[in-house]
Amino acid sequence: MIVPSSSRALVASDNSSLEFTSLAKLSSGNLLAEVDLYRAVVSLKLRQDKKGSMGQFLTPASVAQLMAGMFNSLDLPEISLLDAGAGIGSLLAAFVVQVCQHQKPTSSLRVVAYEIDPFLIRYLHQTLKLCEKECQHVGISFNYEIRETDFIEDAVRLQKLGLLNSAIATEFTHAILNPPYLKINAHSKVRELLRSIGLETSNLYTGFMAATAQLLKPSGEFVAITPRSFCNGPYFRDFRKMFLEMMALEQVHLFESRQEAFNDDDVLQETIIIQATKQKQKSNSVIINSSCGANDDLIMSHSVTYSQLVHPNDLEQFIHIIPDDISQQIVRRMSIFTCTLKDLGLTVSTGRVVDFRAKEYLRTNPENNTVPLIYPVNLSNGYVEYPKITKKPQGIVYIQETANILIPNEHYVLCKRFSSKEEKRRVVAVVYDADQFNYAYVGFENHLNYFHKDGRGLSLTLARGLAVYLNSTLVDAFFRLFNGHTQVNATDLRKLKYPNLSQLLCLGTEFKDQFPSLQEIDELIENQLLSMSNLSENNPIATKSRIDEALQILTQLGFPRTQLNERSALTLLALLDLKPTDSWQLATSPLMGITPMMNFMAQHYGKTYKPNTRETVRRQTVHQFLDATLIVANPDDLSRPINSPKTVYQIENSALELLKTYATNDWEKSICTYLASVETLKKQYAQEREMSRIPIVINGEIKNLSPGGQNILIEKVINDFAARFTPSGKLIYVGDTDEKFAHFDEAALADLGVNIDSHGKMPDVIIHFTTNNWLVLIEAVTSHGPINPKRKKELEVLFRSAQIPLVMVTTFLSRKAMVGYLAEIAWETDVWVAEDATHLIHFNGEYLLQAYQTDKKQTS
Repeated sequence: MIVPSSSRALVASDNSSLEFTSLAKLSSGNLLAEVDLYRAVVSLKLRQDKKGSMGQFLTPASVAQLMAGMFNSLDLPEISLLDAGAGIGSLLAAFVVQVCQHQKPTSSLRVVAYEIDPFLIRYLHQTLKLCEKECQHVGISFNYEIRETDFIEDAVRLQKLGLLNSAIATEFTHAILNPPYLKINAHSKVRELLRSIGLETSNLYTGFMAATAQLLKPSGEFVAITPRSFCNGPYFRDFRKMFLEMMALEQVHLFESRQEAFNDDDVLQETIIIQATKQKQKSNSVIINSSCGANDDLIMSHSVTYSQLVHPNDLEQFIHIIPDDISQQIVRRMSIFTCTLKDLGLTVSTGRVVDFRAKEYLRTNPENNTVPLIYPVNLSNGYVEYPKITKKPQGIVYIQETANILIPNEHYVLCKRFSSKEEKRRVVAVVYDADQFNYAYVGFENHLNYFHKDGRGLSLTLARGLAVYLNSTLVDAFFRLFNGHTQVNATDLRKLKYPNLSQLLCLGTEFKDQFPSLQEIDELIENQLLSMSNLSENNPIATKSRIDEALQILTQLGFPRTQLNERSALTLLALLDLKPTDSWQLATSPLMGITPMMNFMAQHYGKTYKPNTRETVRRQTVHQFLDATLIVANPDDLSRPINSPKTVYQIENSALELLKTYATNDWEKSICTYLASVETLKKQYAQEREMSRIPIVINGEIKNLSPGGQNILIEKVINDFAARFTPSGKLIYVGDTDEKFAHFDEAALADLGVNIDSHGKMPDVIIHFTTNNWLVLIEAVTSHGPINPKRKKELEVLFRSAQIPLVMVTTFLSRKAMVGYLAEIAWETDVWVAEDATHLIHFNGEYLLQAYQTDKKQTS
């Protein structure tokens, strides 16, 4: 239906009831912030069971912005956008903002949003009205429609109409989508509807993706955030064939963490964002980007050929997402193994005992008439620990009724079917050594897979060799590349390639009683199976293991979860100049800036990040390392400002000595000693830096600015400029390189009608010149630019609610410093140079020529 105009927006009061506030009070510049507020309110009110039953996971603003930024063709004369599961409209709002900010904005934008939940529709109305206002600001004709009907049902209807008139069925130039994640019954109405358009699928999200793609015009663009599970496996074979026939993948964005994309919800699935174009011709290459989360600006970028992503001769049409050079090396190493389980004469099955169905036969502890019942909890250090003190039953009665769910007590390999969110290893296998159990039969619970030979056991040597291979870092890393869910299904294990029989037996002879450690396993795989493969590249497992070691160190040092990621590990390794095969004893402490760190990551660890992401390394890793005194800034020149482009960092001496002991017998003792001294180190370096700080007096109180850079000039602005040109003025705000601001009188600014939530775009100094009742905004130019037309506009927007006139001043230390910026200075602003402290320069844009009056007596 066409939505009528509305002038009121939904917000939440303290008691969670719904109230309304005038849209006129909402700033169009804060569109995404307003919509994300709606999302936060709705997420609190939606019960968790409702999310699960309807597959609803509302899109955070950061994810929405990332998705909207992936579209390429936003300069079409007319754009029509489809949002098939709109919710409160987060995605379409991000798309509207992207269109409005485009260099050549479209003249016409039409949005069609599908949503069936009346509660969400109330918010969706308000989001679309805000979008309308946003478009009005830039002169875009905007109209929209909310279709309060089931999307799949309507899409099928449109497809049938399309048989008569193709323009009806393919009406959209763009589609943005966060589809509901929900399993669908084989006999349900929606399953029948999807079959009618040629799709057999078991989950609603792929149905939404396929139907959305069908509604796109030729060359239409598609961006969706979905679980990664559609990329492989038999359940989504039909969907992959249909979708990849219609669409050409162009970009894929991976998230390193399952928790980051939807951190408000308990989402187990790994999520990805895909961008594709509706065309049969495939691109030569596909961009694979990855980041820790949507808020992480440090994006690793990698290009692969389309044939690497989807192999031309693959009947299954698996989508192989390879995010970096290390991953490509892992794929090449795994390609050496060519044997299937069938070639080995083996198979893998799921444990037969479904405990809730056999409940009456289960026993807490072993008894005379029971046989062992093995759960995942019994798997420990490469073998089975039985019996075990646990809540899980440890015995199952052996009688005629249970005979068909038990198997002969022989040697097997057991593998967990499920891993918990963020578990370190996905593939966990152990040897079931029948010689340790004096029973005729054994039961394997349904959350286990077991390897066998025609229903019977394996030789103990073969079982050991197979378990070693499955537990290798190589297999785990390969499995994670192509399996985006938490399960390790029997089907996944059947599709895996294995060493030949003699190689597995050779691995199995390397140990008898004690299962080898992970390091020993990786060395066995490398030395016995890969050493003769003529691979000239570096060992990717050594690289991955070194990153894992760095992460383990950061964990033991007590860094919070937000710093426990690959970015932080690589930063630490760069600062230590430690390459993948170097021993920790070779760690050093070079002086290193952010760009050299990122070059080190690319050269030695195959992690190439986008060049515009340096600030993220500094802000989200280096800053936290500084806070923890793990590193120090500018030890070669403590007066150098922290935001100087010449800033360098160095591992703190005590931390360096500690890290050199990693993987030695001294590590545990050393880290305990180090952690006990951290607070003392922090005080020491704080005192050293405090000695270099710049004192200023504000309202009779001495405050210290961080050393160097623009703060040298800010001190002169306060002591020289303000005293001369704004006498008796009220100092409202003073910025600081380290502390963000040294002084901020928010109440005084509010009294003038200005409320600022963020200090990100604030000028360096703000003075209320009470004599003239002006608000003076001052920029101190050392490394960043002056008040140019763009910055002038930003300040006008930031202070648009001010009730008094604005005066803008750019300041420099010297005339020489000013010269390079003269062409940029905005008209109707002033310039002050500290070395000529008694004069001002006014850039007058209204009167181009004006005589300067002098005192003739003084000049005669």
